[in-house]
Amino acid sequence: MLHRHGFSHQVPARRALERDEEVVTGWVKQTWPQVETPWRRSGPGSASKTKPASR
Repeated sequence: MLHRHGFSHQVPARRALERDEEVVTGWVKQTWPQVETPWRRSGPGSASKTKPASR
């Protein structure tokens, strides 16, 4: 869609000089799993987009 309107993806020309790969790797392994929400619910869901009680 961006390309159709004459735009392109913004990509940095280079990585930041201050970037610490070890800190980034540690954050991804330790913090990200706690922040990331699960894709699916653990219990059964409903196909209805509205709650029956709200009608």
